[in-house]
Amino acid sequence: MPELGRRRRLLVLGICCLSLFIVGLDSTIVNLALPSIRSDLGASVAKLQWTIDAYTLVIASLLMVSGSTADRVGRRRTFQVGLVLFGLGSLLCGFAPSVDLLIAFRMLQAIGGSMLNPVAMSIITNTFTAPRERAQAIGVWGGVVGLSMAVGPVVGGVLVDTAGWRSIFWINVPVALVAVLLTVLFVPESRAAVARRIDPVGQVLVILLLVGLTYGIIEGRSAGWTSPLILGCFVLVVAAAVSLVLYEQRRREPLLDPRFFRSLPFSGATVIAVSGFAALSGFLFLNSLYLQDVRGFSALHAGLLTLPMAAMTVVFAPLSGRIVGARGARIPLVIAGSMLAVSGLVLSRLTDSTATPVLLGGYLIFGLGFGMLNAPITNTAVSGMPLSQAGVAAAIASTSRQVGASLGVAIVGTVLTARLTSSFETSFVPAARLCWYIITTCGLLVLLLGFLTTTAFARATAAKVADELS
Repeated sequence: MPELGRRRRLLVLGICCLSLFIVGLDSTIVNLALPSIRSDLGASVAKLQWTIDAYTLVIASLLMVSGSTADRVGRRRTFQVGLVLFGLGSLLCGFAPSVDLLIAFRMLQAIGGSMLNPVAMSIITNTFTAPRERAQAIGVWGGVVGLSMAVGPVVGGVLVDTAGWRSIFWINVPVALVAVLLTVLFVPESRAAVARRIDPVGQVLVILLLVGLTYGIIEGRSAGWTSPLILGCFVLVVAAAVSLVLYEQRRREPLLDPRFFRSLPFSGATVIAVSGFAALSGFLFLNSLYLQDVRGFSALHAGLLTLPMAAMTVVFAPLSGRIVGARGARIPLVIAGSMLAVSGLVLSRLTDSTATPVLLGGYLIFGLGFGMLNAPITNTAVSGMPLSQAGVAAAIASTSRQVGASLGVAIVGTVLTARLTSSFETSFVPAARLCWYIITTCGLLVLLLGFLTTTAFARATAAKVADELS
């Protein structure tokens, strides 16, 4: 790919950030709209879980294969297809006449979403070739995550209150169309010099594992935990996991190299990503229902109350990156785990009339913790890996974030449903208490693994794996 001028490079960065912004905005807005979707479409808690998890599951399943496909057939082409599918899925979500069709259209949206962020990152790294400029571009890219979270609650609240929940999906359509046009005009095509082979068998096994686990958790209570369907799901999960390890060990270019997991920092980063993003998705799911269905706040009021959490994420995410660069991952991970755990404990004491300062305190603490979390996850995952494998390790860490987001909603929603004893509004608070304790446990896991993955012994395991991979 020929060297581009600085203005053209910055324009490419802006176009790529557009994709990240609408995907990040979508996740925050949809959580805020859950109560409206519930009342308008008569959705159960399980259907609300699937409204979120159908999206995150598809993204988690396809992130790595989308990156490999883009390297092979062209990054710009794949990026454009992703934008079109995301825009089309968003349009159809806005017209969905039932919750089942909404879930199906969310899956189409996610197929497009899986082609956006990893491919856009590849475009950025190939556009900004100077190390310092590339680091700055990636810093801007990371900051857009916080910005989309900060803007999402307010934009979502305004849209739901003024135009209805369907408008939260329609807002993506013009943005996607503009991004497609700008991509055609300004983003050059690029491919990997040596593209990784696509691994269809590994891809199918990953999908079976993730879908089987999530379906079993969400539908277990209604179908019966010992029913043939649910037991079959969990048997499928074990069989897929064992088959994946055995099959990938024999492949020359595996989708998921089992040797990575012999590195304690890499394995720890995977669990940290799952735990941290499970806490985030569980928090957003519970909090949206609590503020609107229990407290009776409007969508806009709920969004404004959540804004301090997102603002703390915006402030502390870049600080976390600087600490990781100067001092390593331990300090941010310990702070992140501690704050997530403390916020879970604070929010577990919520009542039907908790004072606003207490609410805001819990949200501020959670935002601080989550803001410190993201940067050290990728840093820990690639710690000690050879340069040739760092991209794959980072992609697995990104997949783990989406897996955590799916599991958080699945577990919290299932526990909540099992503990509801009467009407939703009156029994929500006591039913949700155990859910907040689960979020506290996720924080404690991040805290513990923050210590374990940054020890001398952990670094030694990473070095040993790096030697094997080299």
